[in-house]
Amino acid sequence: MEQNSDNHDELTIKQQKEIEKEINEQFALISEKIPIEILNDEYADDPVYRQKVQDISSKYRYMRKIRPDGNCFYRAFGFTTLEYLIKNKEEFKKFRQVIEQSKAKLIELNFPQFTIDDFYDTIMEVINKVEPSDTQDVNKVLDELYKLFNEQAYSDYIVVYLRLITSGKLQEEAEFYSNFIEGNYTSLLDFCKKEVEPMYKESDHIHIIAICAALGCAVRVVYMDRGSQSEVIAHDFPDCPDNNPSVSLLYRPNHYDVLYQ
Repeated sequence: MEQNSDNHDELTIKQQKEIEKEINEQFALISEKIPIEILNDEYADDPVYRQKVQDISSKYRYMRKIRPDGNCFYRAFGFTTLEYLIKNKEEFKKFRQVIEQSKAKLIELNFPQFTIDDFYDTIMEVINKVEPSDTQDVNKVLDELYKLFNEQAYSDYIVVYLRLITSGKLQEEAEFYSNFIEGNYTSLLDFCKKEVEPMYKESDHIHIIAICAALGCAVRVVYMDRGSQSEVIAHDFPDCPDNNPSVSLLYRPNHYDVLYQ
């Protein structure tokens, strides 16, 4: 019986690896900017979604597709946040300072330093490479950002560190965030270990709320689903009247892409 179980596990792992390989071959980590109307081709036979695409195209002009590997939210969030900050030097400096301080916070929360060092060093290296200055051509810096986020080693290490920051924020304010945890988890820490920190785990509201709070960022998520209304619904994180998100993401079931007005 145990042998059959082992064989089943091996087949499952093999199947997962084959799926990952197929996804990697078909999708770039982050695509170039493409017209929103390209979504019409994906939903040519779906009148509900075509109506939603029409509504999105009235508000947004371009998008970037993100590889659908479970890391799409963090990759989209990290890339688009830096893309915006490169054009806003003062905000870039504030963001850099938050990232610099994040390592000490994570260590205080009992994250092992040897575990986080490489990921922290990588995100700081990328920040240093794309930090805006008066002598640089902004377009060249944006090209460098795009190149770095399409290099697996850089891109994945940034995703890991953003996951750790998210987990840290959830644990730092465990009393608050525990109220929103659903499922069979023994604690908020258990939730973080199973659903936040591991690669390829998908993200939900609680992840977005936590990372925005941790980094002082604002994100607008446009939800495209089979709801009865013909218009898409946008939700801002954090949800406050004075909020003006600099980053917009498109959410379709289990996946995030980037939107541009």
